[in-house]
Formats: sequence, structure tokens, C-alpha cells
Amino acid sequence: MDAGSNDAARVVRVTAADGAASELLLVGATAPRRWLYWLPAMGVPARHYLPFAEAMAACGIAVALHEWRGIGSSERRAGRQQDWGYRVLLQQDVPAGLAAARAAWPKAPGLLGGHSLGGQLACVYAGLHPAQVAGLVLVASGAPYWRNFRHAWLIGAAYAAAPVLAALFGHFPGRRIGFGGNEARGVIRDWARSGRTGRYAAGGMGDLEVGMATFAAPVLALRLRDDWLGPAASLEWLLGKLPGADATRGVLAPEVLHGPADHFGWMKSPQPVVARIARWADDAL
Repeated sequence: MDAGSNDAARVVRVTAADGAASELLLVGATAPRRWLYWLPAMGVPARHYLPFAEAMAACGIAVALHEWRGIGSSERRAGRQQDWGYRVLLQQDVPAGLAAARAAWPKAPGLLGGHSLGGQLACVYAGLHPAQVAGLVLVASGAPYWRNFRHAWLIGAAYAAAPVLAALFGHFPGRRIGFGGNEARGVIRDWARSGRTGRYAAGGMGDLEVGMATFAAPVLALRLRDDWLGPAASLEWLLGKLPGADATRGVLAPEVLHGPADHFGWMKSPQPVVARIARWADDAL
């Protein structure tokens, strides 16, 4: 790992076991009370969460911003010769980043959290490695099971079409169609499978829900009131996979956010979200 800096964060170069490298953004004091390892939404570069991380750091919670493989600072790009799925993300990339965060803040407990798909994979990882996670933070997240959405048949059709489109292009052309980033075929297969079946599994890993069922740490789940990508039923389906967790739920409306209560709007003015997380952390941990 090679450390550097920029105006907003310390930058640590993280290399996975297979040589894939990306930048981990560390925001906060060198000796915080606690820290949060943050997994972005599908296709969203880590740097887009810097306002969130800076506001969290001002509340005493340092943040490490993960970069998904194939996105932002990642040196890999999805294509016909470059493919990966949840297994690589969960077994190589997230562990490498978490190790760097623990090295940066060795004396503080670490939380794991994420936005949208990031929240889903945070739950899966916590189930696989419960001893590494003091608590979970979910913002605008929920399981993608098609039955939990309005216009469910359209969502279900999208889950059928997405892997076909990814196979045709050699990657999922998210930037071209306006959903997600340019994602690897394997990621789309695993994501679409959970959308069709309502269960989490991954190529090369099988069923991912056994550990989730026994995870017992505190969970904060914040939903945005007008978020059609993360409706209440979707969030409840995800939390239902963590029956042993002490889950705290919250719904944020536009008057609290001083702006849109949708899937991405909170990122521009994250202070209300941050305030809820900070209060929960003080009470629950």
C-alpha cells in the first residue's frame, strides 16, 4: 500500500490478491472513536461520497470509501477479457480495503455500511465475517427482489434482460443506458439472480444467506421516503435476512433533507443522514 493525499482525503493504494489495484479514500482523524467502511452504490465512484465522509468525520466517525472494481480509480475495466462477480468483490477487494482501514485506525471499532447495492453486499459480507463488523449502516438500500417493486413485471423483465445485454456487449453498458456503471458480466449475473429469486448467491460461493441469518450486531437502516429504487418492501426483505440483528429503521422526508428524498439526492447534502447515523452509533454501540 502506498499512501498519498489530496485536498479531501488521505489516499491509500490497495492491491487485491490477484493484482487489481484501486484507491481507498480515508477521511477523518488518525485516532477516531470509531470508523465506517463504506461500500458505494452500483457504478458510483468512491469520490462522490466525499461530502458524506467529511460530514461523518466532523461527527467523530472516520470513513473509508471503497472503490468497486471497474469503477473510478480502479485500474481494471470490465470487458470480454476482464470479468468478475460477487465472489471476487467479497473475497478479494473488500477484504483488502478493510485491512487497509484497520491498519489506519487499529484502536477503534469498525462499522460496515453502504448505499444501495453497497448496503446489500455489506450485509452479505457481515454474514460471512461477523467478527469483523461491530455494526451495519444501510442508506437507501434493500434487496432487489422484483416482487417488492411497483411495476414488478417490468423490473422482472429487466433482470432477465440485463445478463443478456452484458453478454452481448462483453460488459453491462450502464453508462450508455443510464443505470449503474459499465459492470462486469459476473456482477450482473449475480445481481440479476438475486433480483429474480429474492435470495443472495454467487458464482463460486453458492448460498450467501446462511451467515446473514445468524448475524447479531446492531443495524441502522435509513430509507428515503420517495426512493422508488429502495421502497419499504425491498428494505424489509433485506432486513428479513438478518433476523438476529438489532435493527433500527428510519425514514427521511424532503423537509428533513431540505431536498429530494430519493435514491441519490441525499448525497449532495448528507448532513441529515449523517446526524441520524451519529446518534444511532452513540446509542447502539
